[in-house]
Amino acid sequence: MQMLNNYCGVDRDPRGVVRLTICNAGSLNILGSAVINAVREGLEAVAADRQIRALVISGQSEKSMIGGADIKEMVGLDQASAEKFITGLRDLCEAVRAFPGPVIARMPGWCLGGGLEFAAACDFRIAAHDAKFGMPEVNVGVWPMMIMAIVFRNVPRKAGMELMLTGKRIDAAEAMRIGAINRHVPPAQLDAEVDALAAELAKKSPIGMRLGLEAFYRMQDMSFPSAIAYLQDQLALLGLSEDLKEGVTAFFEKREPRFTGK
Repeated sequence: MQMLNNYCGVDRDPRGVVRLTICNAGSLNILGSAVINAVREGLEAVAADRQIRALVISGQSEKSMIGGADIKEMVGLDQASAEKFITGLRDLCEAVRAFPGPVIARMPGWCLGGGLEFAAACDFRIAAHDAKFGMPEVNVGVWPMMIMAIVFRNVPRKAGMELMLTGKRIDAAEAMRIGAINRHVPPAQLDAEVDALAAELAKKSPIGMRLGLEAFYRMQDMSFPSAIAYLQDQLALLGLSEDLKEGVTAFFEKREPRFTGK
């Protein structure tokens, strides 16, 4: 594994799949300020490589991808430092949401609060059967303000509101039922499930995936006429790509396409 900084390492394979591992942040991978900034910097560095076909995010241990935000650090914050901490967390979530390729969250163990916010910003969430999820901030006098903006794009409002009001924890089966994760598998099968999805994504056109993901998220905040006009422009860009020509040619030649990302 190549270390990008003290808290972030990457592995790359010939398929164009990159695994980013959050390191040295405790057994639960807790998000303190240093970890938040380091992981964001790592994501931004990896995002510069436009040939990446898929990104997998994992934690160093099997206890969590990200357990949550650092409550101990938050207790000592004043207004100025609290704003800086929250801004850092927002920027981290935006970095993963805006990543120019599909992002898979590999989720064993615990995923609470800020960890759930980060996971919700990923494109896919694959969890172990025994994973646990929740937004327990209300139990310590905090309302999960920022989390609502991201989580409510995946979770029905009534289900999300119940989690926020009660601070209760739910299992992977319930998380999947309400849309918080895509699927869950036995812990021993987690890597195989994640790798199978990454392998499938790696077969696609990098430029098609990049433009498609960008369009998917941007159109959510547009009116219908604006969204249609924007999507028409994105489709025109795709029409100029070498990958589209290669994909169509491969289809008629009955072979697998050889996408280059151009």
